[in-house]
Amino acid sequence: MTENTEEHHEEKHFQKTINLVLRIGFIALLFIGSYLILKPFLAMVLWGIIIAVALFPMHKKLSKLLGNREKLSATIIVFIGISLLIIPSIFFTNSTIDSFKEISTQMDSGTLQVPPPNADVKDWPLIGKPIYDIWLQASKSLSGLFEMFAPQIKDFAPTILSFATGLAGTLLLFIVSLIISGALLVNTKSAEKAAQLIFSTLAGKDGAEFAKLASATIRGVVQGVLGTAVLQTIFLSIGLFAIGFPAAGVISLIILFVAIIQLPLAIVILPAIIYVFSYANTTPAVIFAIWSLGWGISDSFIKPILMGRGVDIPMLVILLGAIGGMILGGIIGLFIGAVVLAFSYKTFQAIFMNNDKIIEN
Repeated sequence: MTENTEEHHEEKHFQKTINLVLRIGFIALLFIGSYLILKPFLAMVLWGIIIAVALFPMHKKLSKLLGNREKLSATIIVFIGISLLIIPSIFFTNSTIDSFKEISTQMDSGTLQVPPPNADVKDWPLIGKPIYDIWLQASKSLSGLFEMFAPQIKDFAPTILSFATGLAGTLLLFIVSLIISGALLVNTKSAEKAAQLIFSTLAGKDGAEFAKLASATIRGVVQGVLGTAVLQTIFLSIGLFAIGFPAAGVISLIILFVAIIQLPLAIVILPAIIYVFSYANTTPAVIFAIWSLGWGISDSFIKPILMGRGVDIPMLVILLGAIGGMILGGIIGLFIGAVVLAFSYKTFQAIFMNNDKIIEN
């Protein structure tokens, strides 16, 4: 009788285990299926969440000014954000196309000329001699320069075309992300409860503190790193367009990338200044140089103001996050990667280094 009872218990236990495995498997399949379905939208949803968290203080102040009308506040913020995306994009695109058209026309007519380099260029450390030789060749014969680099140009052309196509897609992603952020801002209370529930599930009793950490880190990186990069790019672009720099739109995109990954902007600005002195009059060229150098080093005082306290992130973390994010998800990944890796870094600090000051706001 005892043996039968034990066998019955074992059989019951085995059946429960099978049922549990089947339930877990079913839930896992649901999650995997949902992930595959939502995968194309994950980047824009994640970026929308990041934007919403970063803009929440602004939304709160604006909605109070508008008599606690949260929908109107979110709509105004989204409209301004989309305008700030579309208008410069159209301006940069038209400028770049016009520059390439002008270069193409001048090449066809044989009137395209590059001013010869200054002899001092040779004295630049490491890169001076090769830059001088290439610049001198371009000033003598552009066709000879193109022949010299024909294989590299041929290999790089599809990349440029792919990059241009990717820019249009990225602009659309940013617009959709802004609309998503607007929807989240309208439902801030529900979003806040959901965030606290998620962090409480993942981190237990410290869930609320981790939610604060996530909010502080996102705002710090978006406002401090990305905000500073965008400000520098805007004002440096104004200088480039004002001085009539060829393909100013392309250079502006390079400046934005370099600023986000926290490299010195001098690597872009100094060659641009040197080139401007080769074709512009002395007074405007000097003004352009002062303007560019001033905004090039402006991150040293803008970033601490925008980033706030308690969210210091090492440059290497931002660099790896931005580059890794871009490799993984294109231009939008450049922004998301920096934020996600920064939050991972702060979470690691909070868990393993017991930093009590980590969640300052």
